[in-house]
Amino acid sequence: MKPTLPAKLLQALSPWRNAPAWHIAFSGGLDSTVLLHLLVILAKSETLPPLSAVHVHHGLQAVADAWPSHCQSVCDSLGVPLRVMHVHVQPGASLERAAREARYQAFTEVARVGEAVLTGQHLDDQAETLLFRLLRGAGVRGLAAMPAHRPLAGGFLVRPLLEVSRAELEAYADEHQLKWIEDPSNTDPRFSRNYLRHRVIPTLTARWPQAVSSLARTADHLGEAQALLGELACMDLQAADQPSRFPWLAVPSLDLGPLRELSDARQRNVLRHWLAPLTRLPDSDHWAGWYSLRDAKGDAQPLWRLADGDLQRCGARIWWLPRGWSEFSHASVSWPDPQNPLELPGNGLLEMSGKVPEGPLEVRYRQGGEMLELPGRGRRDLKRLLNEHGVPGFVRGRLPLLYQGEQLLGVPLLTGLWAAPSEAWQLHWMPETCDQGLS
Repeated sequence: MKPTLPAKLLQALSPWRNAPAWHIAFSGGLDSTVLLHLLVILAKSETLPPLSAVHVHHGLQAVADAWPSHCQSVCDSLGVPLRVMHVHVQPGASLERAAREARYQAFTEVARVGEAVLTGQHLDDQAETLLFRLLRGAGVRGLAAMPAHRPLAGGFLVRPLLEVSRAELEAYADEHQLKWIEDPSNTDPRFSRNYLRHRVIPTLTARWPQAVSSLARTADHLGEAQALLGELACMDLQAADQPSRFPWLAVPSLDLGPLRELSDARQRNVLRHWLAPLTRLPDSDHWAGWYSLRDAKGDAQPLWRLADGDLQRCGARIWWLPRGWSEFSHASVSWPDPQNPLELPGNGLLEMSGKVPEGPLEVRYRQGGEMLELPGRGRRDLKRLLNEHGVPGFVRGRLPLLYQGEQLLGVPLLTGLWAAPSEAWQLHWMPETCDQGLS
């Protein structure tokens, strides 16, 4: 006996039954209307987390201005609080993608720690997504289509209807005489998904009646394959994801040596896994940048430019630099009271320990030709010192240098590099991390 629609929903949501709250993404369309109604009915006989609804208003068409009122009316009749969120959709080549990104950004503002945002995508949506990505030449990660759940801010995004067909949702809506919004843009064949929905999939199902469920099942298989590739990537990362010699440099990095021992396919797999939280991933035509970076001469400092930052190689290590790493003020900063930490605009914090040097102090950045007095070694060229210790080139321009007039007094005490220039005082630099706004 086939499980009923309420039973399917409860089974899909069982891992989140103890969540602090469930937020239903409520567009007012068929899918979300059925989802909301089902949950309200289930809450009368089951112990469920508190329910609320979220309507995201994109402002893309005049007719949409009436939708918040409709959603409010439905929520009032069901006794569910509604939050209407207005978003700005960035103009671009793909209006569908821009609207989706704006919508999910709004959802991140809703989900507090442990809470779940529930969306109404269903079996037919999964099949459409697989076809759409297949035609774009996506890899296994893309062809895995929509996961049933994923992290979202401090909570989760959950799609509990992925095993439910559109026909089942329509039958439920008719049985319970539900009213929903028909978005006129959903019939516009200029949008790729609409073209697939109204032109391609009906042709496929006329020849293969089980086409939709078969495509969705294929997406599940590819999701499982992607999970296995993720496990392999984690295994391969263990050898490469070792701490660098510069613990104060808090940007993501990997040891290149262990990566080189892998096949090209495994290198791409582990890099996709590592880069996925950091940047939009390159398509297959752009992986030549990785090979150029990997195979460059040892004294070179090549970079691979990606959508949201650069992957740079320094010696035998690769470093991820988010967009904006070099965007900080190079202007000199006076330090009137070295007893207190000095905030460097866009470049972290500088502190001094020990006896403070007398006279006015100033922090500057490298211009070239700087000389530093080292105990027992005399005056040494700063560039040569940095070269000797393999300090990555991309960070050298950010090193704060302490001056008294035109005399370079010292640079920060960077663990593992060289002795402090003075036993009486030391500089300590805490550069900004990715979490502090560099990404």
